[in-house]
Amino acid sequence: MTTVENAAFTVRAKAQNALSRSRAFTRRALSGNSGEGYIDTAIKILIAVVLGALLLFTLYKLFGDTVLPKLEQSINDMFGYGGAVDQLG
Repeated sequence: MTTVENAAFTVRAKAQNALSRSRAFTRRALSGNSGEGYIDTAIKILIAVVLGALLLFTLYKLFGDTVLPKLEQSINDMFGYGGAVDQLG
């Protein structure tokens, strides 16, 4: 076998191998019925959003009276904010 024939044989073998792999991949993808659907994913996202909102609401109700006024006061003290009227007048 010459070098040209050897190279042609190698290219042909690689092309056949790639075609065989793509056919097998397509066959597996089309015949498989496992996996998640769009509705399953949407429901999971909706549940996560609702649970997150409930958690934030609960934390706000539990700590809103103690943390938020102190936080607002410390921010006002830190930046020396006296209001727009005090700054201009």
